[in-house]
Amino acid sequence: MRLTALHEEFGVEVSGVDLSRPVPEDCFAALDAALNRHSLLLFRGQDMDDTTHLALTGMFGDPEEEHVSYYGSGEITYIGLVGNVDRHGNRTPGRKIHSQTGNQMWHSDSSFREIPSMYSILCAYQVPGQGGETEFASARSAWTRLDRETQEMMLPLVGIHDYIHSRTRVGEDAVNASQRTYMRPVRQRLVRKNPVTGERNLYGGSHLRQIEGMDNGRSGELIDGIMNEITRPESVCRHDWEAGDVMIWDNRCLLHRGCGYDADRFLRRMHQTRVRCRNTSLAEEI
Repeated sequence: MRLTALHEEFGVEVSGVDLSRPVPEDCFAALDAALNRHSLLLFRGQDMDDTTHLALTGMFGDPEEEHVSYYGSGEITYIGLVGNVDRHGNRTPGRKIHSQTGNQMWHSDSSFREIPSMYSILCAYQVPGQGGETEFASARSAWTRLDRETQEMMLPLVGIHDYIHSRTRVGEDAVNASQRTYMRPVRQRLVRKNPVTGERNLYGGSHLRQIEGMDNGRSGELIDGIMNEITRPESVCRHDWEAGDVMIWDNRCLLHRGCGYDADRFLRRMHQTRVRCRNTSLAEEI
């Protein structure tokens, strides 16, 4: 196994590992350690399918139900579709593509759930000839750039994360009645700590609606400041996808967003799973 840096702040490309086969325990331990340290792992030229994808997901922990189907219709599936191709290989209707434009805002997957995502695993099968990249930024690196006074001020704060808040910024029709009923705001620590490395990071993104106990003005200023610090241009890593790419990233300390593409001209088929966080206690996050 060889690691090559993708960005000076985070992320490595991993070579010498075939994810389509069962991963030996010692190799998996090395991958898990690399993920805790580097936050993002890229594998190229992988021959994946949903079976191997789910098997890999299960090695990292409990898979998370795909939220659009779960909260929208009650269907439980662990494979989420990213792009404009459905499960039968057909082009997805325009309305569903419109709802996915919320993914073009900086976010951490499932921060709107009481038990959020730890890792996301995204496999690329078809990619557009132009556009459709994914950008990442490290909230861990952003934390280290803050002065001590600001860090101490932020440590006890709690953020309110709200899926309806983020998706209705795209349009009122981006969420349905069932999602409005069941997807309630949740409380998350503004500062989290990796239980393996002990490193702290900010926990923000488009789902972060408000800082608990602050008025809207002060809360909005703080959230904007956090987002600007995390996503400053020199700290962003952009990935231009190729078919066969597999990427695993740590939602606890990375934000990401998709870049737009011409969905009428190109097909994009990617499958994603998420691994549920193990540590859920607000008290334990500091």
